[in-house]
Amino acid sequence: MCGIVGAVAQRDVYPILIEGLRRLEYRGYDSAGYSVIANDGLQTRKAAGKVATLEAAAVADPADGRVGIAHTRWATHGAPSDVNSHPHNSGTLSVVHNGIIENHDALRSELQAAGYQFLSATDTEVVVHLLHRASQTAPTLLAAVEAVLPLLEGAYALAVIDANHPDQLVATRSGSPLVLGVGIGELFVASDQMALRQVTDRVVFLADGDLVAITGDSYQISNAGALFERPVVQLTEQDAAADKAGYRHYMLKEIFEQPAVLADTLAGRLGRERVIAAVFGHRAEELFEAAGQLHIIACGTSYHSGMVAKYWLEQLAGIPCQVEVASEYRYREVAVPANTLFVTISQSGETADTLAALRKARESGYLGFLAICNVANSSLVRESDIALMTKAGPEIGVASTKAFTTQLVALQLVALSIGRARGLSAAVEAEWVAALHQLPALVDSVLALDTAIEQVAEHFADKHHALFLGRGEQYPIAQEGALKLKEISYIHAEAYPAGELKHGPLALVDEQMPVVAVAPNNQLLEKLKSNLHEVRARGGQLYVFADRDAGFTSEPGITVIDMPHVPKSLEAILYTLPLQLLSYHVAVLKGTDVDQPRNLAKSVTVE
Repeated sequence: MCGIVGAVAQRDVYPILIEGLRRLEYRGYDSAGYSVIANDGLQTRKAAGKVATLEAAAVADPADGRVGIAHTRWATHGAPSDVNSHPHNSGTLSVVHNGIIENHDALRSELQAAGYQFLSATDTEVVVHLLHRASQTAPTLLAAVEAVLPLLEGAYALAVIDANHPDQLVATRSGSPLVLGVGIGELFVASDQMALRQVTDRVVFLADGDLVAITGDSYQISNAGALFERPVVQLTEQDAAADKAGYRHYMLKEIFEQPAVLADTLAGRLGRERVIAAVFGHRAEELFEAAGQLHIIACGTSYHSGMVAKYWLEQLAGIPCQVEVASEYRYREVAVPANTLFVTISQSGETADTLAALRKARESGYLGFLAICNVANSSLVRESDIALMTKAGPEIGVASTKAFTTQLVALQLVALSIGRARGLSAAVEAEWVAALHQLPALVDSVLALDTAIEQVAEHFADKHHALFLGRGEQYPIAQEGALKLKEISYIHAEAYPAGELKHGPLALVDEQMPVVAVAPNNQLLEKLKSNLHEVRARGGQLYVFADRDAGFTSEPGITVIDMPHVPKSLEAILYTLPLQLLSYHVAVLKGTDVDQPRNLAKSVTVE
């Protein structure tokens, strides 16, 4: 979502700020801006549109300085425009903000009554006016920020500069991520460590409630009035920002990275015949043995991975599993059965609703807390008892691909480990582990269908609606396929369990409604075939990704894409891949912004 970059250095920080914003473009945004403290005071440049638009404005009217803040905005309050872009200023102060100030209306009324004039429709402008008011009596910039924070309700990460304190930057976080970058004689802040890899590989992951005051080349971290020393973390090359490596889009690159990242996710976690459960941490064995059921909480694509995991967990571990959308879970009264393990899934580990659900759950009597995540030092991981990293590497495309499949692999390791703790036979575990050893090679064989799928995509380019069907654990895969298509091609797509067709969706089927089905050769195949006959009888155009031994043949109205025969335990993972490729090629044909689809953001750090 929104991105923050800030710097205090002994050189012009404008190039640092702009490059940091470029590295945050993958998160999704609609405007950008920066402020620096120049020789003649505070200077601000901002513009609706891409970072390139801001750069052009800065070239036409340069603003340089050794202290500065910058921002990419994703609209929550007020339409995308120059005036609604961050930073927002009041007098000599400038602020950038991620998150939402929930009580901004009341604060705005109070400030207007005090004579402050508002230029924007944003919730953020109340913060900078509050800071201006506080600065009239506060002796330092830090003191002004400390005076304002208790007035704010909601989630925020803030970075503040003041031309009256030209060597200082103050930043804080509450519910939105923020990291401190430690350079050689210079310091930085950002909402994502990726923005700082250009200048440092040493970062401090700030905790919720932390406030950092930077003066020159030194910094001080406080929380609730007490000083803290947070560890400086040395980032590895795996944390580095990715490039397209010759691919047309990040999304396509990330689809084809899946054999490698799935191998990385499995590396060191599989023996010849069993999962090495120690990878979950020292409390894992105790929690897995005691778990009587699971609650899985996630959002979006991660929710779909949890839905697949439900099938595996109930089959392998024989215990109930409930999967829920985090934004719903956090606002209802939850009955927590005894010995329930709480599992969260998030690519970034900073998803606002998932974090809020975890914090609520920690007060609700759960057995323990397991995080499945791609970012080792994220809030979700730090606040959970045990965690398993998905090792997908940086995922730049907003529409998740490799993060989803690595989540599925991680969740299969969870299911096998809990299953063993609850009496799963060694023979069954060995069978599933043998399949996992084959997974990277099988992914390569499915990705070899790319050219055939690109041809199928041409049938979707002029369509406005699509229906996805699956049965059993393929139903959540159909949901994920529909989500991918709508995210990046803007085609309205829905997914249904194939057995539900007669309960409503058949009314939508005609020759203009392409119907996509995933059809592995399993015990539900014959049932699925009957459902697809119902579609053809109504003139629907079928596109079936089917096991080559499943008995499907292309004919008028039915296009079959033959999939290799794969182990049943890997069907959900492998049948995801052609749906990713289909959505990608349809989006390319429609000319949409594949990596940064409209209205969406990579890391959703607000409700």
